[in-house]
Amino acid sequence: MNFIASKGQLRASFFRWALFTVPLIVLLGFFAGTSGGPDTAWFADLRKPSIYPPPAAFGIVWTILYIMIGIALALVCSAWGARGRGLAIILFAVHFLFNLAWTPVFFGMQDIQNGLYVIIAVVVTLLPVIWAFWRVRKLAALLLVPYLAWVAFASVLNYQFLLENPDGGHSILLEPTQRFEI
Repeated sequence: MNFIASKGQLRASFFRWALFTVPLIVLLGFFAGTSGGPDTAWFADLRKPSIYPPPAAFGIVWTILYIMIGIALALVCSAWGARGRGLAIILFAVHFLFNLAWTPVFFGMQDIQNGLYVIIAVVVTLLPVIWAFWRVRKLAALLLVPYLAWVAFASVLNYQFLLENPDGGHSILLEPTQRFEI
């Protein structure tokens, strides 16, 4: 039996997927964020780059981006029968693991250098995701462009943190050693 879904059926499929993917992406981002954050003594002691935005901006921006990412994913997931749909979903899943890994590495492990490697992996893996989403639903790919811009900025910011804190923020202040001669 071959038939084409009506616009109403396609819309319903998208909304069902969005009701799943948007909260999922937001919650995964939230839970990854609980592994560490800017309110630690370690982060407070880091020298901040001049391009470091106000801390409140991060929560706002990431919430908006995670909603957009969830919508983009719903658009792709609801594209039943679209060529490349499965590949796009797999590429996204791999990419999103890197996204979720950055906060535990940078804040949780307090590792600026490996955080930089992870955020570069986020950018590098996002490019094929955008390409794959474009092949399935152009709007889905376009919804990821602000995300790409933000993680590119975050990469530069992470690099700047590394330059400003070459010791990784773990400098140990040693008291001078006293020698006693007998």
